[in-house]
Amino acid sequence: MIKTYGYTDNTQLSPHFNAQEFRCKCGREHDFQIDDDLITKLEKLYSTLNCSKIIVTSGFRCAAHDKAVKGSGTGQHTLGKAADICCYGQDGQPISSRTVCCKAQDTGFTGIANITAAYIYTHVDVRSSGKWYGDEVHGNSTVTDDFYKYFGDENMKGIDVSVHNGKIDWQKVRAEGIDFAILRAGYGKLASQKDDRFEENYAGAKAAGIPVGAYWYSYAMSEDEALLEADVFLSVIKGKKFEFPVYFDLEEKKQFDLGKDKVSAIMRAFLERVEAAGYFVGLYGSASSLTTHTADDIKSRYTIWLAHWCSQTNYIGAYGIWQHSEKGSVDGINGNVDLNVGYKDFPTIIKAKGLNGYGKELNPPAPAAEDGITVEVTVDGKKYSGKLNKA
Repeated sequence: MIKTYGYTDNTQLSPHFNAQEFRCKCGREHDFQIDDDLITKLEKLYSTLNCSKIIVTSGFRCAAHDKAVKGSGTGQHTLGKAADICCYGQDGQPISSRTVCCKAQDTGFTGIANITAAYIYTHVDVRSSGKWYGDEVHGNSTVTDDFYKYFGDENMKGIDVSVHNGKIDWQKVRAEGIDFAILRAGYGKLASQKDDRFEENYAGAKAAGIPVGAYWYSYAMSEDEALLEADVFLSVIKGKKFEFPVYFDLEEKKQFDLGKDKVSAIMRAFLERVEAAGYFVGLYGSASSLTTHTADDIKSRYTIWLAHWCSQTNYIGAYGIWQHSEKGSVDGINGNVDLNVGYKDFPTIIKAKGLNGYGKELNPPAPAAEDGITVEVTVDGKKYSGKLNKA
């Protein structure tokens, strides 16, 4: 249902959207319209993306304003059925419109488009007939019927590896177009459980110019054991630099048998310990375990590395990396390898925050002031100068 609101109306339309966010920005005070279905879907998108906020940059437009911003004067904005938005994640950073377009498609918006070259602003609408999936960087025509396929080649391609992948030719991996690698650092609570090829893989990936992250495989059955694992992990990765997050990987059945509350407590213990040491941390988990055994506060605070081996995941939560296959083939690696897609510019985020070994350089200390002062005196018409030291 389309409803009309007065210019000063500040009705709270839903938990995260107020009527005033949608009024026309033409500068004149006039009534405006909003479709209830638009608000319903925006609220669903907010939840699906796990947003910290969504800023509406353009809602309803009068015909004159729509034409002024190079619209037709009769488009979806003039009907109260459209909004241009910028979505922000829990980390305070804008979510790529590539991700927003895909999730808006899942949410059921019938009109969707990226609208800037920076790929952080998105148009969504609830047009009643037809469908328009656009990318205004490339004009106003429909560009696809599936944003997952359209943006698939533009997201970062990654792998995750361990000793089980054997010796890797990282130069060949780079030549295959791999953009990042998540390396297993080890498992368990003992220093002897460091992955036998971690050092080799770290050095090889770095030499090939491939950004890296790391993960630690857990067997912890209590918070205390999780802290022991965290401390060993920190000792293994100390002195290294990671452009991608460092992850906690909990997936043993006996751990899940403890129940959601205890599993979540184990996760928090590890994640908080590593985070406190200056790392951008995340959680690896399957679509199932993230839904049934992971507390909401963990999923909202930490970036998620989703494991769901399929062509299109139906997991509705937010995630920064999706491990979509365990049977990938990459030149330079013998046998199958896990394949991933990255949706966030983690290197930029991590370096800007000064985490994962990328500490912000301190300003060099100012030269110490010399003890004493230089003085000049005149005696019998002659000038004498020298340094007077403190007693």
